Amino acid sequence: MPTFVIRLTTPRPDFAMTMSDDEREIMGRHAAHWGPFIEDGRMVVFGPIVDGRGSWGLGVLEADHEDEVKAHAAQDPVVTSGTGTIEVGTMLAGFVRP
Repeated sequence: MPTFVIRLTTPRPDFAMTMSDDEREIMGRHAAHWGPFIEDGRMVVFGPIVDGRGSWGLGVLEADHEDEVKAHAAQDPVVTSGTGTIEVGTMLAGFVRP
C-alpha cells in the first residue's frame, strides 16, 4: 500500500504554543477529521512538530490512492477555515512498520 506524508503549515511559527480558543477548536476538528485513518490503522504517525523554525503538523499514512488523501486533506477544517494549508507527498521508498 502506498505511503503518503502530509504537512500542515500553520499561520505563524509559534502556532502550537499560542493558539487562540477558536484556533484550538479548529485544531480539534482537524484531529477528528483524520480520525478514520487513525482508527483503522492507516495513520502511522500524526501530530505537531516543533523544530528550530517553529511548529508544523506531520502525518504519515497509508492509502490506496493519492487522490483519496488529497481529497480528504482539502476537506480538513484547517484548510476550509483558512487556518492553514496541507501539502501531500508520496513516500517513494523507505521502511514502514510491518
